[in-house]
Amino acid sequence: MLDKLTQKVSDALRAVAGKATITEKNIDEAVDAIKMALLEADVNLRVVRRFVNSTIEEAKGEKVLRSVDPGQQFIKIVHDKLVSFLGDTKQDLELKGPDTISTILMLGLQGSGKTTSSAKLALRLKKEGRKPMLVACDLVRPAAMEQLAVLGTQIGVPVFKEDGAKDSVKVYRDASSWAQKNMIDTMIIDTTGRLQIDEPMMAELSRLKDAARPDELLLVADSMTGQSAVDIAKTFDEKIGLTGVVLTKFDSDTRGGAALSLKTITGKPLKFVGTGEKPEDFEPFYPDRIAGRILGMGDVVSLVEKAQEVYDQKEAEELQKKMEKENFTLEDWLNQLKSVKKMGSLQSMIDMIPGMAGQVNEEDIDKAELKSQEAILSSMTKKERANHLIIGPSRRSRIARGSGTSVAEVARLLKRFEKMRTMMKKMSKMSKNPKSAQSMMARMQGGGFF
Repeated sequence: MLDKLTQKVSDALRAVAGKATITEKNIDEAVDAIKMALLEADVNLRVVRRFVNSTIEEAKGEKVLRSVDPGQQFIKIVHDKLVSFLGDTKQDLELKGPDTISTILMLGLQGSGKTTSSAKLALRLKKEGRKPMLVACDLVRPAAMEQLAVLGTQIGVPVFKEDGAKDSVKVYRDASSWAQKNMIDTMIIDTTGRLQIDEPMMAELSRLKDAARPDELLLVADSMTGQSAVDIAKTFDEKIGLTGVVLTKFDSDTRGGAALSLKTITGKPLKFVGTGEKPEDFEPFYPDRIAGRILGMGDVVSLVEKAQEVYDQKEAEELQKKMEKENFTLEDWLNQLKSVKKMGSLQSMIDMIPGMAGQVNEEDIDKAELKSQEAILSSMTKKERANHLIIGPSRRSRIARGSGTSVAEVARLLKRFEKMRTMMKKMSKMSKNPKSAQSMMARMQGGGFF
């Protein structure tokens, strides 16, 4: 996520970070390097110019050049400017209370991920305690209604659709009646899309908007298209009016041009990002956290939140105690492997750790090895996973046959496990020092633990 931009901006800042004194020449060189990084990231030229001018103006003031730590002061200015261009603060949906139906129109072109994002948003709202429903008003794209129905079943959210329907406004009105009878408090409407913007599509969306009078009009755009996504958002806002934007494929976006340009060019906040293919891979957009990632500071808060979705407090405390006392078992390891998969891609988690962004690539992580480890652990009995010391030669042979691996691979896993237990004991007592964490992560990677 934003790997290329993070690497180049981090390199630029490294030249001034920690310096006791910096000059206007140092600032000019750093800002110029950041400017080139932003242009290569496909950030809008107007946005880049505004960023450069405001940064230089503030960075060359007395506050920076004569401060106790000018390098850190300069980095803070760059961070604050990035946050400002990304949208300042997280923007929540403006929805009504539970006793009134709120309506959200999901807009976008075909292929942007509109239907999938509608389902992801429904799941998020459901987890927050609302009672959402999905409404199939994309009557143009073949199989759009069926796709929405399948997604609704997966996440346990009702889907209203009328096979053979021709008028999206009629579908909306019928869905609204159904929602009132079934105590629904949020209607998420998947609207029609085209391969490109045209007048018939805009006319239909305008009719639907007038009928539904939505609380939110969210444009779903593909972040990988860079400035095209920004141009599409600008056009939709001019023709229909938007309250916010959802960027899909954000986990695959190594540049970040759309995210950094949207707020300045359209004036509309980026509210959510799609970070993977699973229904759960849908997150609120936090400008300050993304700015931190771009500067290589990581995003520990998001990492903790992801972990909290998988672990409850009691489990986390028990695991901590086990790690401290070296009571971590093979059963615990198997559970950790399964939990990590629920948290999303390994790359996204590594990039959230301060100092680790761009240092370890997902390609460097042997996924086949992870599958092999899970297979071996799953082929053990509960008694064996509880006490690895009882796994002798005959048991190793049986486990190897059951997992489709070799006795040597089983022996190697057991040896790694013993090393990992020792490392985990040290890691659990480690202070929150990014350099120490980075060193430990590197050692664990070298040891083949992920």
